[in-house]
Amino acid sequence: MNRDALNIDGHTRIFGLIGNPVGHTMSPVIHNTLAAYYGHNLIYGAFPVVDDPVSAVKGAYALGIGGLNVTVPHKSAVIPALVDLDDFAAKIGAVNTLVRIEEKRGYKGYNTDMPGLYRALQQENIRIEGETIVILGAGGAARAVAMMTASKGAKRVYVLNRTVCKAEAIVREIAAVYPDCRMFAGSIYDISDLPEEKFLCIQATSTGMSPHTEQAVIEDPAFYERIHTGFDLIYNPSDTKFMQMVRQAGGRAYNGLDMLLYQGVIAYELWNDMTVDEDAVSLVRRRLKEEMRL
Repeated sequence: MNRDALNIDGHTRIFGLIGNPVGHTMSPVIHNTLAAYYGHNLIYGAFPVVDDPVSAVKGAYALGIGGLNVTVPHKSAVIPALVDLDDFAAKIGAVNTLVRIEEKRGYKGYNTDMPGLYRALQQENIRIEGETIVILGAGGAARAVAMMTASKGAKRVYVLNRTVCKAEAIVREIAAVYPDCRMFAGSIYDISDLPEEKFLCIQATSTGMSPHTEQAVIEDPAFYERIHTGFDLIYNPSDTKFMQMVRQAGGRAYNGLDMLLYQGVIAYELWNDMTVDEDAVSLVRRRLKEEMRL
């Protein structure tokens, strides 16, 4: 393996991220580190796309771009530009990874965010199957988390949000797809209907993200007494108030760094038809922490 920096030449395959903004992205750290580790002649960059993502995707194919990641606000808007769509991405209604399909002259869309979260949970021996799960938030991330947990065999899923009707919409939609999973909607201001048993809680809002690190979406200490494991999708800061309150109540707490890591790893595996080994994963994790000064 050649772990040194690669030279760019006429055979270099180009990959990248589209979205707006993209200046903060950590994706180049993930993919360029993996390319150097494996000696792959590819380079990964970031392409700001303010509007018209459909034209951007078609132009990328015409330019020979090997594959793309997609971030906000284009994860759903790029779908009309695709020639194929993975089943799970179709259910979520959003993609974050585009794989070049030469025979169809376009890209196939995947969502590696939720497989990335699932792999991160597995890495810490956190179960989904048969578990009771509470999700905080009702935005796009919370909806995807609810879809993933239902698809992986969760026993019960509670979606809590400030605006309950948004949580109810997620519950109705996902219950129709996965009827074996019992789905409930509720308010973050009223936790009285939650089960007395301990549960896994996934924090899927932006509350607590830098610079507002002193905030948690639920402040009631009694809520945290019911959590055996808390997983915050936020990775900056690395130790959110939500995580601190989980630990203070005796639970385990994790941030979203490994979700970020594994969604990128899975995209790299799709682009290169390979499995990334654990030594490479550990290297990328170290590079991410160095870059973010965690």
